[in-house]
Amino acid sequence: MGLIKMNFTKNEKVDLLLIITSTISVIVSFVFSTDYISWVAVILCGVPIIKECIEGLITKFDLTADLLVSIAIIASIIIGEVFAAGEIATIMAIGGFLEEYTVSKTQGRIKELVNMTPQVATRIRNGKEEKVPVEKISVGDMIKVLPGENIPTDGIIIDGETSINQSTLTGEPLPVDKREDDEVYSGTINLYGSFIMKTTKISQESSLQKLIRLVESSKPENAEIVKTADKWATLIVVIAFIASIMTYLFTFEITRSVTILVVFCPCALVLATPTAISAAIGNLTKHGILVKDGASIEELAHIDELIFDKTGTLTYGVFGVNQIVSINEEYSEAEIHKLLAYVEYHSTHPIGISITDSYGRDLIFPEIIEDYTEVPGRGVRAYINGSRIAACNYRQLNEAKIAFEKVETSGLVIYLCKEKQVIGYAIMGDLIREEAKEVVVDLKKNGVKKVAMLTGDNELTSLCVGKELEMDEIYSELTYSSSKHVSIASVG
Repeated sequence: MGLIKMNFTKNEKVDLLLIITSTISVIVSFVFSTDYISWVAVILCGVPIIKECIEGLITKFDLTADLLVSIAIIASIIIGEVFAAGEIATIMAIGGFLEEYTVSKTQGRIKELVNMTPQVATRIRNGKEEKVPVEKISVGDMIKVLPGENIPTDGIIIDGETSINQSTLTGEPLPVDKREDDEVYSGTINLYGSFIMKTTKISQESSLQKLIRLVESSKPENAEIVKTADKWATLIVVIAFIASIMTYLFTFEITRSVTILVVFCPCALVLATPTAISAAIGNLTKHGILVKDGASIEELAHIDELIFDKTGTLTYGVFGVNQIVSINEEYSEAEIHKLLAYVEYHSTHPIGISITDSYGRDLIFPEIIEDYTEVPGRGVRAYINGSRIAACNYRQLNEAKIAFEKVETSGLVIYLCKEKQVIGYAIMGDLIREEAKEVVVDLKKNGVKKVAMLTGDNELTSLCVGKELEMDEIYSELTYSSSKHVSIASVG
């Protein structure tokens, strides 16, 4: 059950089984003083280490700590200390497994991103539609994207309107309405309307591919501390050999000479830094935080400026109803909420779902809802008990020539109309986490001089959240491609 819960791959399960078997053999060998049982650990864990060391020496002439570990294993066997050889091999195998497993958590995120990339796209040429691999799409091609499809590459809409889930790139949970001349990005999801786009980048240079390459660079060996440890490990290898030779020349006892090699075996040095960096990266990935490389982890100890993403970090990342307002004396706020919930009942849009759920989906009688229509990027309408009810944004009010002054607020406003007259509205917003302000205050108390916020939200919304959290700087309306120019941390 434990293996299944932790989601080990087939190879990881095999490695873990070998390590468990080796550990048991070493323990049994120690308890019953039977060294020959430790041969199990030497064969299962020691041989792969020695093999990898030989390959490194032949292909790269790499004098790393693995060389000293391999020599320590072989030397222990030569002097008859099979238990010591098995113990060293098992410890190194455990460390190596932990390092690979923690890194694989981050690499698993890469697979998720790759799966978001469509393998085929619908290209329009000479008025005909054809399915082609995304690799064959060129800049300037006309691509048709249907509802529910992932967008194959970056481009500009030339025909059609829709709403797109861009959370893959921006982290914002609210779908973004798109129309002609608006940009769309690879890996984002077309939710409702179909449209035709003109590609501006090939698939390999799209926003999603750049994000994938960013995650792929998340390796612990990029950290300066790991490089420093490797340099010291190489120095220790040289010192160990010199000390071992000198010991033999002064004592002429091979046992003492080999003991020097075993004692010098830098298990802690080899394992500590990459395992610590890998564990940190894996732990951060578990909480949805992607780390560019190991060096970024080190920099956290020295930063004096910090930038937070808003959605899902400072806020809950889920839109809720902040306020219901009635502007018609005939309707109370509770009645406005009820009508909004009814007209949005069949909606699949996150805003509509949130409105209906906040009222109580089980309190609604769907049989009185008739002729439901959803207009992408505009809103919904239906007949409720024979009356025409609509819930829409301000753009739809203008297009329908319904006179009403726009409500200026930091949240998203959904207007409720009955027979083409606004009778109320709902203000939607992403709720701020209770602990967010406390975290910002604590950071400043602990030496962080500047705390800023970045978001894909509009300027008004971001200013409202930023001021409440006492942010020093606010960056709004960002996408992945634009936010890359913002320095996440200043060192020194």
